[in-house]
Amino acid sequence: MREAHPIERVVGMAHYVSDADGVGGHLRVSPEDFRVTELEAFDTAPVDADTGGYPHLVCRVELRDWDTNDFASALSDRLGISRERVSWAGTKDKRAVTRQLFSVKDIDPDDVPDIDGADIEVVGRAGRPILFGDLAGNAFEIVVRDTDAPDNAASVVADLRAFAGGDAAGASATDNLPDDAVTVAVPNYFGQQRFGSRRPVTHEVGLAIVREAWKEAVIAYVGNPHEREPEATQAARAYVDETEDWAGALDRLPRALGYERSMCHKLVENGEARSASGQSSGRSPRDGGLGPEDFREAVETLPTNLQTLFVNGAQSYVFNRILSERLERGLPFDRPVVGDVVCFSDADAPADFPLPDTDRTQRVTEKRLRTVERHCERGRAFVTAPLVGTETALADGEPGEIERAVLEEVGLEPADFALPGEFDSSGTRRAIQVRTDLGVSRDGDDLTFDFALPKGSYATVLLREFRKTDPAA
Repeated sequence: MREAHPIERVVGMAHYVSDADGVGGHLRVSPEDFRVTELEAFDTAPVDADTGGYPHLVCRVELRDWDTNDFASALSDRLGISRERVSWAGTKDKRAVTRQLFSVKDIDPDDVPDIDGADIEVVGRAGRPILFGDLAGNAFEIVVRDTDAPDNAASVVADLRAFAGGDAAGASATDNLPDDAVTVAVPNYFGQQRFGSRRPVTHEVGLAIVREAWKEAVIAYVGNPHEREPEATQAARAYVDETEDWAGALDRLPRALGYERSMCHKLVENGEARSASGQSSGRSPRDGGLGPEDFREAVETLPTNLQTLFVNGAQSYVFNRILSERLERGLPFDRPVVGDVVCFSDADAPADFPLPDTDRTQRVTEKRLRTVERHCERGRAFVTAPLVGTETALADGEPGEIERAVLEEVGLEPADFALPGEFDSSGTRRAIQVRTDLGVSRDGDDLTFDFALPKGSYATVLLREFRKTDPAA
């Protein structure tokens, strides 16, 4: 078991499961090298359906080199409406060509604007907005360019077949890639982009929020420079860390950092209001007379989905840590051990695309172990780990020991997630392994990967096993 790249270890991904050497290479040389197509699971009525019962216009949008949140903001700005009226099922990669559904409340088809880098097709109407998770998964076609050692790909495939519980002996005996798609598996880690591909801090902000350390949350997001950022950005963030001068930060933060600037604006505004009313008396001068509620209000200036994403980042970090510890202890991922909590497959999922239903769980006892193992072998059940929240019930046995030890190290417990507004989370569980039928083809030193993943799983988590290099390369 190989140690992961240092920046992956920061977000809890401590290992690769493939011992084979990587291929190296580069992702996203052009947006067309990273194609993502949403596997839709949202029903629509005809476009001419009554707007009283179906107020949400549904569009299929192909985006080139667009961040999902940024596109939603651009669309709402062009329409002259609140951004909260734009909804989608899943956030996609920016440096990519992506196809996904969006819904927009209370607009007509003729209102849909032309936006550079976006091909917008009206497909119908709906009685409710598309909500996060309203998809089955995503299909990927990804090219890794200029690999250093493309021959290594066959050995990686063999290792991932073995991790899926399959027979990899035939593949490992040659340097040739399989002619057809083969079933492989990886730990269902949350990928680097969950935490910030360039500056992985989402989980740091989230951990501060869960501890209700609102000032620390603001500084983790607005300050906290990272060496991958431009020098001017690093300098502005360092100024925040050193001075906590929010007005001065506005003079230094680049215009492109709109969210950070909105937080600083709120803090300056709150500081001026408190000073005018005399409410800052007795507060730290370094904070400009600001209190925890002021820093919380600054975080709440951000879009609601981003507020939720911070807490999700904290949960994802803990989840990644739990999976890494399970790997270190040598516990299986494709089948349970006594004490595990499994979930069963979603009865409404496509027949050829089994999905976990985390609302249907069962604890694995010694008496039930073999039966549940058979369910897992047939794709009818999945071993899970917690995305910790107020209603999280931890596992028993050794899996439970791992979960409790990680939470203790991080300094959290389920009750900590009883938080105000968008920050509250009841928690859930998540499958610890993700399988897919993978096709790999080679053109010189370029490798093309074709596969599909269930919603919430990350293509980069599969590709990292092949590349074994800096995820930003």
